[in-house]
Amino acid sequence: AEDMEAIREALKDGTIDVIATDHAPHHMEEKMIPFDQAAFGVVGLETAFAVSYTNLVKTGLLTPLELIQKMSRGPAKILGLDRGIIAEGKIADLAIVDVNSGYKIDPRNFVSKGKNTPFNGMEVYGKVKYAIVKGEVIYHDRSIDS
Repeated sequence: AEDMEAIREALKDGTIDVIATDHAPHHMEEKMIPFDQAAFGVVGLETAFAVSYTNLVKTGLLTPLELIQKMSRGPAKILGLDRGIIAEGKIADLAIVDVNSGYKIDPRNFVSKGKNTPFNGMEVYGKVKYAIVKGEVIYHDRSIDS
């Protein structure tokens, strides 16, 4: 609990300026073995925004803009990439998210082949409706078609 509070404070005061995931979608066989032999990591890509939005923005710790900065422009800047900015002439990497849409995390609904998540069953806000990479829609929530 102390460590989590220290991380929250560091996110708030800017000591931590990036939120990222390595998205480690291991097969179940790699995870369902003794803990000290199991592959490290969890599926993070599909839950990172919603978990962060729910626990950091909805609680008032960060503003929506601060969260977006920590998850987009901040990582791009560290990596020396000209990304994370919405402007004419820039590469269109975007996520369209409904922050009012609450849902329960269920790994059976993941697009990723990996299903390992510590957030199974967590109620979150911030449902990704579209993901656009280099101007191409690579994901869209099929539930909005009905």
